[in-house]
Amino acid sequence: MATRPKTKKIVEPSASAARETQTKFKHPWRIVPLQTAPRLGAAITPQLTYRNGPLLTNVEAFTVFWGKAWQDATNSAVAKQMNEFFDFILTSKLMDQLVEYSVDGKTIGHGTRTGSLTMTSSEPGSKVQDSAIQKMLQSAIAAGTLPAKSANALYFVFLPPGTQVEQGGSASCTDFCGYHDATRDNIFYATMPYPNCSGCEGGLSTLDALTSTSSHELCEAITDPVPGQGWYDDANGEIGDICAWKTKRLNGYTVQLEWSNAAEACV
Repeated sequence: MATRPKTKKIVEPSASAARETQTKFKHPWRIVPLQTAPRLGAAITPQLTYRNGPLLTNVEAFTVFWGKAWQDATNSAVAKQMNEFFDFILTSKLMDQLVEYSVDGKTIGHGTRTGSLTMTSSEPGSKVQDSAIQKMLQSAIAAGTLPAKSANALYFVFLPPGTQVEQGGSASCTDFCGYHDATRDNIFYATMPYPNCSGCEGGLSTLDALTSTSSHELCEAITDPVPGQGWYDDANGEIGDICAWKTKRLNGYTVQLEWSNAAEACV
């Protein structure tokens, strides 16, 4: 049985420290920044605090590969590899790390990949708004094309090469490489643009860039599914923001390090 970490004194950041954000984005952060984006060192040692929102205790990940381009042989091979990555990572040591962010009545454990869909009934186009992704998910869930939402359901939407997503006045490959969010009716989802630029490749292969970005958003969605209402640090953001583009290998996959309050480090 996992043990709970010792309770630590919560140190609230000063107003000046809170303004020293790592990226240009306003709180709450929920994005993977470009690898080339300048980031400031933390003004104080990061300390995630729990804000009483939901947690995905046994995440149920469903992958959605949106657009006919995913039927191309090269892209479909990437989709297959990403599904294999989720099958591994959801019961891996990366998930075991997150147990320290369990709270009374909400114990974080392993997850499962509940399925996958290559969606060809509609196309994202060359530019797609986050609002359109939310509408697509809501419509597909209502139609039964996607499984019903639940307290643990997390939909990973992968966009094809050549599609740029715009969210919050910013755009993929210009400002970010992926993000997670929740709709007003608490559909939890992550958006994964294809890494078409050097800032989102970060010197990695396409697959490694996607697994790194996906692991960042997976851990953030589990610990802070409604951004800013789960585990969060006002000065440094979410569990993955603090460790952006710091990676390690697990079973041959590239994953991002995540912040540990207990270790006071990216692990």
